Amino acid sequence: MDAAAHRAHRQPTDIRLIAVSKTFPAEDVIAAVAAGQRDFGENRVQEGLQKIDAIQDLPAEASAKAGTIEWHLIGHLQTNKAKKAAAAFAWIHAVDSLELLRKIDDGATDAGTRPNVLIQVDLAHEATKSGADAADVPAIVQAALAGRAVRLAGLMIVPPIAGNPDDARPWFRQLRELRDQLVTSGVPTSALRELSMGMSHDFEVAIEEGATMVRVGSAIFGTRDYPVAP
Repeated sequence: MDAAAHRAHRQPTDIRLIAVSKTFPAEDVIAAVAAGQRDFGENRVQEGLQKIDAIQDLPAEASAKAGTIEWHLIGHLQTNKAKKAAAAFAWIHAVDSLELLRKIDDGATDAGTRPNVLIQVDLAHEATKSGADAADVPAIVQAALAGRAVRLAGLMIVPPIAGNPDDARPWFRQLRELRDQLVTSGVPTSALRELSMGMSHDFEVAIEEGATMVRVGSAIFGTRDYPVAP
């Protein structure tokens, strides 16, 4: 991460590492916390809630050493789980519709929380990926700015998987350019300060293209063992 930041003439401290702990047990999260990691990403609300509880249940001495842990929901969020997510996660990365944004805002208002939200943008139009069309992003931005509890923080993308990490560069660049266009149109820079892009295989390219958050899982925790369907 530091090397990629220096190549782009950026400060490494401007980039946040999100350790994606999905499918890994809470014990692995606790080990990462002990090593100094503070931001964790989960794809599913229920799995994230279990790990949040596990961290909160640490003994007082270990909890004090852990300091402030921030949890990021990075996977697709169904509207019927928006209320739970809004109450528990400091960051919600995959807001992809006005309806979901409003459900999160309602849930956060009820829970008394102030989650940071990022709008997931679908630039490649892959059938298997979520995200708002670029043309719909301005309306979601305005709704987030007018929200009672949510705080708009930026944009997020999951580009097409490619064998060569450099093939993701155009998608990262397009997201940065979209952010710049929104700022030029009058959206406060502070509301679009974050660009969540880049994973284990392409985070260096993402940093070179302006990522402020990289979502790294397997490069930290190891290869995932997904259950095989019968």
